[in-house]
Parts: sequence; C-alpha cells; structure tokens
Amino acid sequence: MRRQLITAAALAAFATAGTASAQDYPFRDITTVVVWGAGGGTDSINRMIMAEMEKFLPVGISVTNVTGGVAGSNGMVHVMNQADDGYTLVGLSESNVTAAVQGGWDQRFDFWHPFIVGGSPDLISVPASSEYQTLQDLIDAAKASPGEVLAAASGAGSIHHLNLLALENGTGAEFRFIPYGGSAPSQEAALAGEVVAVVTSLAEQAPLIEGGELRPLAMLVPGSAEIAGTTVPSAFDMFDGLDKYLPLSQSIGFAVHASAPDNVKAVLTEAFEQAMAADAVTSWAADNYYVLSGLSGPAASEVFSTLESTFAWTLYELDATEVDPSTLGIEKP
Repeated sequence: MRRQLITAAALAAFATAGTASAQDYPFRDITTVVVWGAGGGTDSINRMIMAEMEKFLPVGISVTNVTGGVAGSNGMVHVMNQADDGYTLVGLSESNVTAAVQGGWDQRFDFWHPFIVGGSPDLISVPASSEYQTLQDLIDAAKASPGEVLAAASGAGSIHHLNLLALENGTGAEFRFIPYGGSAPSQEAALAGEVVAVVTSLAEQAPLIEGGELRPLAMLVPGSAEIAGTTVPSAFDMFDGLDKYLPLSQSIGFAVHASAPDNVKAVLTEAFEQAMAADAVTSWAADNYYVLSGLSGPAASEVFSTLESTFAWTLYELDATEVDPSTLGIEKP
C-alpha cells in the first residue's frame, strides 16, 4: 500500500512538472535564424536586440544564419519546418515579403507573427567626384535625357528600387535602373563609375559618406539627416507631391510562427518592449543611423501586409515574378 502511494505521488509530481514545463515558456534556450548573411543590417539588428531581450528572459538566445534561396526563403522555410513553440525565431526584413511571388515558398507573409525593431532611411547619392551637386541637378539631367542617367538600387523589387521608382514618379524624372545583387554591390558600382547615382540606406552608405567617397544628395523620407558634419536635405522639401509615393521604409526585425501559443507571443512581446526601451538600443540606433519602430503583433503585421502588396505587385508589373500575386490572395495596393 505504501509503495502504491509513493508511486501515485511520483506520477502526480511528474504530471505537474510536465504541465508547468509546457506553460512556463521559455525553459530552454531560444535560437534566432537570420535569413540574410552575417554582418548585414538584418543580422546586426537581430544580434543587438536578442542580446538585450536576453536580459529580460530566464534563458539565452543564440543567433545563427541560414541564407540563400529566393528572397531569404531558405531561412524562412527552415524555421517554418520547426515546431511553433517559440524556441526557433526567424530574423527577417521587408525584402522577405517577395519570397512567395518569386517562387521561394508557398506561404503568405501572414504565416509570421512579426516584431519590427526599425530600419534605416533611404537616400540618393552620387560619387564624390560627380558633377551633380544637388538632387535638382540630377533630376534635371534625368529629365533632359530620359533613360540615359544610370542609377543603381540593389535588386529589382527591393525597397531601394521601389524608392527609386517613387522618386521618378514624384519628380517626373526617368532613370535607367541597373540592378545589382545587393546594396554593397550597387554602392561599389557607383564608386567604380558604372552608374551615376545609387539608392540604398543611410546605415549602408554611412562609411562611404564619412570617408568622402559618396556625396549624399537627399533623404527619401520627410526629415533631413546629419552625417559627416553636413545636413542631408529631404527630397520632400524640394518636390511638391512626393508624399504621394514616399516614404517607403525598411522594416527589420524577427518573427515567431503566427500559430505559436498566446503565452509564447506574450512573453516575447514583453521582453521585446523592455529591450526596445533600453538605453543601449537607443544608443545603438543613433550610432548606426537607424530609426526605431518597436511595433509587434497586429500593428507589425499591418506594416508587412502593406509592404507585401506593394512589393509583389511592383515586381509583377516589372515581369519579375514567378507567381501571380492574385493567386496568393495578395490584393493590389
């Protein structure tokens, strides 16, 4: 009889411990899989925010990279195939919203429950040796010789390309877009004289501007920016009606499966909000020319839904998609 009581007590204790383990998320370390390469903007932001979030969690968070595929699809598919228990997160950016229409995977972006740390604003610059001293000079040249002024803006359908298209629509200029396989190659192309102008983010251009290799002409957001002892004016102050097309901003952060349990989302949200309020995050953003967002859940999902629609249909109209956005239920913007 005594042995039966001990066994029953042990089973009850085991069952209680099992229930607590299932509910007390997290009870083991978390892994964040960044879909872009080490050292890039998405990677840097995720390593920074995860280090801060760790301070508000009882476990550690490791960051690794799974790159390749179409629009970061390899990393997203890898995380998609993990359990939706919150122990594998995905580090991503706005560029991932095109994976489905480019044939990288078969899911809408609402597969994810996202958290947006922030992003760096885009600007248009020219080599320091360029004859163009102002954005007006460059726009005048593009209007005088439509399609002859070469401009790089990363790959087709990237946020930088969309910002270049928006600048064209808002000013009446017509550039000849030259796609490259990323921001770094497009900036190198400008320095090498392969293109006249380049559109990428301030964070990406900062070392080249500070080193005197690029001349910033205008920010493609409403506000100006201070860098290398000079003020970069806003294109919005130069051209009326540009706000019909701009701004389009980066949205870099991480996500958990949308199907993850509510308590998992709640714990991650609390840690995220505490980390975003930390002085270390504010200082990091200022030092690296990032604008913080801090959106999560439905608010972040709405941002990505808009980006998905805008990016997908722009690519479709450029004949650069493998899948018709309408077949995925992506509505036109």
